[in-house]
This record gives sequence, C-alpha cells and structure tokens, in this order.
Amino acid sequence: MTDAALSLQSEADQRAIAEIRRKNAVWRRILRDPAAAAAAFFLFVIVGAAILAPLIAPHDPYASNMRLRFCPPMGDRCPSFLLGADNQGRDMLSRILFGLRATLGMGVIAVAVGGGLGALIGLNAAYFKRLDTPLMRLVDVLLSFPSILFGLAIAAVLGTGLFSLVIALSVAAVPSIARIARGAAQSIMQQEYMEAGRAVGLGDAALIWRYLARNCWPTILIYMTLQLGQAILLGAALSFLGLGAQPPTAELGSMAADGRKFLQIAPSVSTFPCAAIFLVVLAFNVLGDALRDALDPKLRQ
Repeated sequence: MTDAALSLQSEADQRAIAEIRRKNAVWRRILRDPAAAAAAFFLFVIVGAAILAPLIAPHDPYASNMRLRFCPPMGDRCPSFLLGADNQGRDMLSRILFGLRATLGMGVIAVAVGGGLGALIGLNAAYFKRLDTPLMRLVDVLLSFPSILFGLAIAAVLGTGLFSLVIALSVAAVPSIARIARGAAQSIMQQEYMEAGRAVGLGDAALIWRYLARNCWPTILIYMTLQLGQAILLGAALSFLGLGAQPPTAELGSMAADGRKFLQIAPSVSTFPCAAIFLVVLAFNVLGDALRDALDPKLRQ
C-alpha cells in the first residue's frame, strides 16, 4: 500500500472516531434541552405504543357495540372505554393506538423511500456535473406541484388506500430532500480528502458512499426528521379527504374525518385523533430543530 493510501486510510479512521464522538455529543446536547428531551421521550413512548398496539390495546378496535355509541370518555355507561366510543360503539383508545401504527408507519416508509431517493439524486447531481442540470430540472418540476396534487393524481390512477398514499407521500418528499442533499454535497466536494481519494484511485461509488454520503448524512437526517412530521400531517390530510385508509381501517386522518359529522354531539370522536396528530407532528418538529442545533457546527459556535 502506498504512503498516500496509508495516509488516506488513517484519515478515514480518524474521521470514524470523530464521528462516534460527535454522535455521543449530539445525544448529550439533546438530552440537556428539556423540550427536545421531552419530545424524544414522547416519541419513544408513542412509537412503542404503536408497535405494541395489538398487545396493549384494551379492546378490539374493530368490534362494534351500538349500545355504547357515542359513549363519553370515562363515562358511566362504558367505564372501560377511557376515551369513550365512536359512532359505531368502538373503543376510541384502541382505535387511536392502531391509528398511530398506520399513520406513523405510513410517514416513516414514505420519508425513508422518498428521502433515500432524493438523497441519491442530490448526491449524484453534485458529484456528476453532467447530471446536475437534468436532475435538478426534474426536481424543479416536482417542486412546482403542490404535494396534495400528487395524492389526488396517484389516487386517480391507483385508487384510494394506504399503498397509494405512501407512494404520493414518497414522491412529495423527493424534491426538497434532493435539493438539501445537493447543497450539502457541493460543499463536501470542495474538501481535500475528495481529491486525495481520487489520487489513490478510489472509484466513483466508493467516493460517493465513503466520503460524500457519510459527511452529508447529518444535514439529510435533520431534514428527514422535519420532513417526517410534514409527511404525517400531509398523509392525515389526504386521509381526511378520503384518499388514504378506507373504513373500517383505523388511521388518524380518516378517524378525524369520520368524527366531523358528530362534532356537536360527540366532539371527542374527532378531537382525540386530531390531538394525536398535532402532538406527534409537534414532537417531530421539536426534535428536528434540536438535531439541527446539535449537528450544525455554525450553531454550536
């Protein structure tokens, strides 16, 4: 192995150690922020509850009992229904737990797929100059359409349902993350270790993965965390319009839509799902802001 290769390998090892230290410092900084720590704890509990919904739900979320229709929260008629019952006599707490499972799963999958594709587009646009113009013009075209139009168009082609909704949210997440990834990658391309990697004969794939992507991931991760809250909110809005999960599937947006007809006689049927959406989106936004503060060197100075 040549001296240049040894030097590059040593630099890579030092950067890996620095990366581990930076991750630990990030978590310490987040835990010192009361709002961020509360948001992280809340999301940990919510995600755990959504995953374990089949085990911890007190009742079958799809079992109807018309005698308990519109039972108020912790009412005398249904003391075991802590959050009351909906218009079909189904336990609201159980349905919210399963609704969180569908809503969070939908948002996570959409951001993971759309964010991964967007990051790939942005990194390749920054690395391969000949691809920059066509890829970014494609991104500009996607940005010119409101996200809700993707849902309407895809629902018209594929039909309503969670699968169509995930595709729409994934497509909507691509352009903004692609632009963020391209901006972060362009600054990395100016670093000396990129030139050193080319000098020792590393291929394009190795340079993109080992140096470009690994140094851009903090910025991409921050934006994906913020995008997750937006994806959940957009998915709930599309479900509210009837483009997402179809009855009787428990999903927070469709549950809020079902309860809007009964706001005067049973406001809890719509209020509780809306409150769950609000708290989850708020927690993701707070955590995303904290990650930005912890990972952005300019904000740490």
